[in-house]
Order: sequence, then C-alpha cells, then structure tokens
Amino acid sequence: MLTNMRRLPLNTLPAFLAVARLGSVRAAADELHLTHSAVSQQLRLLEDQLGFALFARQGRRLRINDAGTLMQRAAESALAQLDNAGQEAAALASGARQHLRLTLSPSFAQRWLLPRMGRWRARHPDISLELHSSMQLADLGREGLHAGLRQGSGPWRGLVAERLLSSPRIAIAAPDMARRLAGRPLARWADEPLLGSALFWTQWFALSGLALQVHPVAAFNDAGLMLQAVEQGLGLALVRTLLAADGLRDGSLVQLSPQALAGEDNDTYWLVYPPAQADWPPLVALRQWLADELARSAQDLAAVAALNPPAETVPAGR
Repeated sequence: MLTNMRRLPLNTLPAFLAVARLGSVRAAADELHLTHSAVSQQLRLLEDQLGFALFARQGRRLRINDAGTLMQRAAESALAQLDNAGQEAAALASGARQHLRLTLSPSFAQRWLLPRMGRWRARHPDISLELHSSMQLADLGREGLHAGLRQGSGPWRGLVAERLLSSPRIAIAAPDMARRLAGRPLARWADEPLLGSALFWTQWFALSGLALQVHPVAAFNDAGLMLQAVEQGLGLALVRTLLAADGLRDGSLVQLSPQALAGEDNDTYWLVYPPAQADWPPLVALRQWLADELARSAQDLAAVAALNPPAETVPAGR
C-alpha cells in the first residue's frame, strides 16, 4: 500500500476522475481522446500504487466505492489547486494581473462588497477580484476558488476560518414609514407590514417583553432583496447591521430602535481559505483590505448613530 502520497502517479488522476464521473471506461476514453486500454491501464496503475480498489466492477460498468469517493474528492481538489497555481504562476511570470476568486452570498456582494470595489481597485490595481455569488456553500477546492466569505458558526473542514465580525439584526424602515411610526407604542408595530421571518420578529418583540403574534406579509431568502423592499416603503424588516450600513449612512434606511436581535454564532461573518493559501500575497492583501473596510463601516455606523440616534421605543399600549 502506498504510504507516501508524494509518489502518487498524478498522470493517472484525469482518467480516474473521468471514470468516476461517467461510470464507464469507454465513455472516459472518448472524453479524454484516449484508447479504452490506455484508460484501463491508468486505472490499474493507480489502484496498484494505492494498494486498494477504487471501483466495484459490475460487468462493463464501474461503480465507485467508498474509498474511491474519498479519493475522488481529494483528487478534484488537488487538480483544481494545481490548475490555479499554474495560472497564477504564469501571470506572475508574464507580469499580468493576478486573479483572486472569492465566493460569497448575493446579499453580501450586493449590499457591502460591490460598493467598495472602487477602493479595492485603487489599492490593488494588479489584483482582479472574481466574485462567485451563490446561496449554496461552495467547495473551494473542487470549484477552483481561493477564498470564501461565510456566515455562521463553522468550523469548515480543511479550511482556515478568520473571524471578521458579528452583525446582529436591527429593525429598519424607509424614512417616510419611520416618521409615521415615531412615538407610536411598539406593540402597534405588529399591525404594520412586516417583512422577513416571523420567528425573528417574535424574538425581537420579546426583547421588550411583548408576546405578540406576528404575520409577515412577505419572506425572502435573500437579504438584499428584502432591503430593496424596505427602501421602496413596502414594510419594516429585521436585517443585519452590516448589510444595512450603507443605507443608514446615505439616509435611504432608518434604524427604528436601539434594540438588536443577536443570534450568537449565526451573526458572525468569516473569511475562509485553504491553509496552503495563507501566505499568498493576493489573499494577504484581501485580508488586510477587509479588516480596513469593516473598520470603516463600523465608524460610519457610529457616526450615523451619533447624529440620528434611534428613538427609544414604548413597549406597551394600543
């Protein structure tokens, strides 16, 4: 059995991955433009070197076994990292721009990162950020990504996770609606068009000792869309402070109460990346830039709160 993976025959991995994906040596051979015997030989060489089978043979079909599935995930990640390294090395050698591929949620991209891209370009004109926004958790290695901005408690296996900040939920509204609600008892807010999660609103009202039945008029799977709805005057929402920061600063949003709903670890944002990327200059630059921009957002929020402090709410009364 192979005990040192540095001796693994890397030239066999494309054939192995093609067969694992297609379930057929012939189909893999057609895809790779190789002969059937060449693919079979590469599979045998890989299994001989490893000392165990990667597939269960079922006639002419091959079904990947548990050991093969584990090797498939590792091989996909390894080849993706090699491909990334080759592209970055070529860029360095030619003096071309470097590319950093970052995955993040659509709401974080739309409401926080994109408005700050101008400052990124001004500071790092030689590093291009490629943003991959998705609601799904991306496999960095398999998808050829360098880093990810994630929210939650982690940990994420095989990745370094650097805590960025915690961002609780606050109640916000458009300016016209905020003026209409000024001075009204908090219990009356439940009669307003509420947006988002009924659970979060129930918990938020409970912070003031109110046990209210709430019935939001709309729910969203993307906070960016919910923020747009608030800005258009469609209702009140509970959103994370960080995502509302720019709207609070420019006046398109108003914080209705100093009360914030904290969800402990679920409020935390993280930067995650493979350990091997820790000292890669573009990632080092991204980490420092994120720290600087988040500090700037915190200062902006503090300035807004000092100029326009959210009014204290009156819990009871109708």
